[in-house]
Amino acid sequence: MARVAASGEIERLIQLLARLPGLGPRSARRAALHLVKKKEQLLAPLAAALAEAHDRIVTCETCGNIDTVTPCALCRDESRDRSLICVVEEVGDLWALERAHVLNGLYHVLGGALSPLDGVGPENLSIAKLIERASAPRVKEVLLALNATVEGQSTDQLAGCNITVSRLAHGVPIGGELDYLDEGTLATAVKARKTM
Repeated sequence: MARVAASGEIERLIQLLARLPGLGPRSARRAALHLVKKKEQLLAPLAAALAEAHDRIVTCETCGNIDTVTPCALCRDESRDRSLICVVEEVGDLWALERAHVLNGLYHVLGGALSPLDGVGPENLSIAKLIERASAPRVKEVLLALNATVEGQSTDQLAGCNITVSRLAHGVPIGGELDYLDEGTLATAVKARKTM
C-alpha cells in the first residue's frame, strides 16, 4: 500500500499543478510545497487571481484571443491594419508575435492544430470563421503563421476569397511553436513572408 505524506487537499493541489504544461509530478510537488510555505505572500494572491480570471476572462467572439471583454482590445484597436489578418494556432502564438512588435494587423486564432489521431479535424478549428472574416472587403492579405498541415488546409479553403495568402518565411522551423521562438526570429520571418 502506498503511503501518502500529505493531506487530500495538498495532494489535489499537486495533481492539479501537475496538469500544467512543463510541470510533472515532482515539479508540481515542489511548486505546491513552495506555495504552501508562502501561503500569505503567494497562495492567497494566486487563488484570488485564478478566481478572478475564471470569472472575467472570455474568448473574443471575433478573433479567438482571450481578454476580459469581447471583442478583445486588439480587435477594437482602430490603429491596427484591418487589411491584414494573421492566422495562428493558439493564443500563445498571437502573444509571441505581439511581443516581437512586428505586426500591426489583426489576428485569427484557430484554436489548435489538425490531429486526426486526437479527433481534431478542420471542423473542430475556427476555419469557417476565418473564411468569413477573410471575405470582408477591407481584407487584402491573410498571413498564415501555422504548421504545415493546418497551413495547407487553410490555404485550400481561402482560395476563393480573392486575397493574397502569405506564410511566414524561413527561420521558423517546420513543426516549431511560435511561443518558443525569440523575437528576432519572428521579426525576420514576418518581414520576409512569401505569397503562396
